[in-house]
Amino acid sequence: MPGIRGPSDYSQEPPRHPCLKINSKEPFNAEPPRSALVSSYVTPVDLFYKRNHGPIPIVEDIERYSVTLSGLIGHPKEVFMRDIWKLPKYTVTATLQCAGNRRTAMSNTRKVRGVGWDISALGNAIWGGARLADVLELIGIPKLTSMTPSGGKHVEFVSIDKCKEEKGGPYKASIPLSQATNPVADVLLAYEMNGETLNRDHGYPLRVIVPGVIGARSVKWLDSINIIAEECQGFFMQKDYKMFPPSVDWDNINWSTRRPQMDFPVQSAICSLEDVSVVKQGKITIKGYAVSGGGRGIERVDISIDGGKTWIEASKYQKTGIPYISDDESSTDKWAWVLFEAEVNVSHSAEIVAKAVDSSANVQPENVGDIWNLRGILNTSWHRVQVRVGQSNL
Repeated sequence: MPGIRGPSDYSQEPPRHPCLKINSKEPFNAEPPRSALVSSYVTPVDLFYKRNHGPIPIVEDIERYSVTLSGLIGHPKEVFMRDIWKLPKYTVTATLQCAGNRRTAMSNTRKVRGVGWDISALGNAIWGGARLADVLELIGIPKLTSMTPSGGKHVEFVSIDKCKEEKGGPYKASIPLSQATNPVADVLLAYEMNGETLNRDHGYPLRVIVPGVIGARSVKWLDSINIIAEECQGFFMQKDYKMFPPSVDWDNINWSTRRPQMDFPVQSAICSLEDVSVVKQGKITIKGYAVSGGGRGIERVDISIDGGKTWIEASKYQKTGIPYISDDESSTDKWAWVLFEAEVNVSHSAEIVAKAVDSSANVQPENVGDIWNLRGILNTSWHRVQVRVGQSNL
């Protein structure tokens, strides 16, 4: 495509923060230390997890870069960045979470396939850009449309990057047209992250942000947007990121029996402690995050210091000085995580547990074995850490 290209090797990768834990070097996949996640409500760009499927695309001429809009519409259209910049700019605070977050813990129970992730394959950012609903109006698709006159029901996003899973082709994914054209869904074509121009790792010059949905649908480095009749038939929609029961393994899997995963379930994790930590006897502060998909807020975060026998409720917050109310959109960011804190008294070695309940009363499952799946996605089981009493700086 004019103005941007997807390299075939990794010789021109961008610089990254040295504190990131690298889970895969080529393609580059990395996450920040868990303690960094609770240092601020908005995740710094350098500490936002990096999830890639190929070499990072390179913009050679931003003036020539464009996105092609085509498919089941009247007339295709080429949209340049100057066209996007002319549209009303919106900002949406939204948490992106890789579907494989906490995969390593699931694999420790029973081996799964995929990049290993600790608990930090997510981050919260302020995304800036044009609403996808406004962009689609440029090609004659009104807001709140579920089907075009030509039968288009889905919006496919195609990247410029090259993926081995697509046999060297681009990454692609789709969402329903009804979601894409609904302003309340806050789907963006984003060109800013935390008030700055997107960097290369996060999709420069233009990416999709689909709030409340697994990160795999927020396609980076946009090449084209297609209005199609059925869901995208790309690898990552049809042969990955689907939720199977524990009884399915690689010798009996039938990908067509499950729909692509969209919303992510309720999730929480403790960030102030490692899997095993030494602490001083006495009071310690437990800190972490909780988040749910689909715009559902967090109603409660429960903490246990005896492996789940008894519980206390943690305090939770988003913005400093503003009380968090899970269903009050006037004062909270419905697409974003909450951070939580609880002070506990530790007198002996213990298992500390966190679990969250969202505004629809969905709660995290107790055991990872109950939700084990062969690709290791959506590990939302109770998060457990072990503490040993001793000499520590905590």
